[in-house]
Formats: sequence, C-alpha cells, structure tokens
Amino acid sequence: MGMPKLVVFDLDFTLWNCGGLWVDCTDYPFHSDENGALSDSGGRLLRLYDEVPQILDRLEQDGISMALASRTSQPSWAIELLDLMEIRSRFSYQEIFPGSKVTHFENLAAKTGLTYAEMLFFDDEHRNVREIGAMGVHCIEVKSGVKLESFEQGMKLFG
Repeated sequence: MGMPKLVVFDLDFTLWNCGGLWVDCTDYPFHSDENGALSDSGGRLLRLYDEVPQILDRLEQDGISMALASRTSQPSWAIELLDLMEIRSRFSYQEIFPGSKVTHFENLAAKTGLTYAEMLFFDDEHRNVREIGAMGVHCIEVKSGVKLESFEQGMKLFG
C-alpha cells in the first residue's frame, strides 16, 4: 500500500481545541497545573483532541514525516503551546505564520523536495481544504479534531 511522504496538520480545531477559540484569540499567557492540564489566563482548557497522540505515534512508527501548517497571528503562542504539549519535536517542518496556506505548502514543497501529490493534509476549514486540494495535495476536512477514522480515510487516498 502506498503511503504519503509527508502528513501535514492544521492546529486550531484540527490537532487541538483552545477552549473553543483559535489560539490567537486565547488569553495569554498559558499555564500548566500540577496535573499537567493546560489553560489560558481566562481559565479555558487547552488540549489535544483525544485521538491525536495515537495518530502521531502511528505516523512516527511508520516513518512518515509530519508538518504543521497554521495561519495564526500569534505564531509564538502556537509554538509555546506545542512545547507545553510536548509535541513540537515530532514535526519536521513548521509553517506557522499569518497568511495563505498556499504559501505554507509552497514552503513545504521547497523545503522537502516533495510533490504536492505526496502530501496529506488535515484541516477543519473547508476553504483551506478546497484551496490546498486544488494544488494537488490529498486533503481531509475534519470536524472537531482529527480522529482515527478521518486519519484512515486520508491514508486510503494513497491506497
């Protein structure tokens, strides 16, 4: 079975939930309690979706590179949250800045030498899925975070 060479994830509402907000709309700074639970200064819980750790583990076990493509006006907050969640090091490429996701993917193609057809992208926003899909990237639109079911659906595109 074929496999993608690079799996790319959006952050907000795809890998994590920031209390129902985008990370750049939260109340900075972030805090970790004695149990490791993360919250913003307004008390909103900041967490990975339940099945994300399993998905990241599987990609690592299969030797598939991972990347992030996030359009946020607060890249440093997103990076800090990735560090607090202890997952930042799992992503070989991180395109986290405001602007078009097209630019994120142009950068990923330039940095990796991969074609768009070798990439798989998960995002919660239809416009991003449509725009990036038009470039030739295999895309899966997720609702309320990436789940094993949507992950398997994406992997089957490389069948």
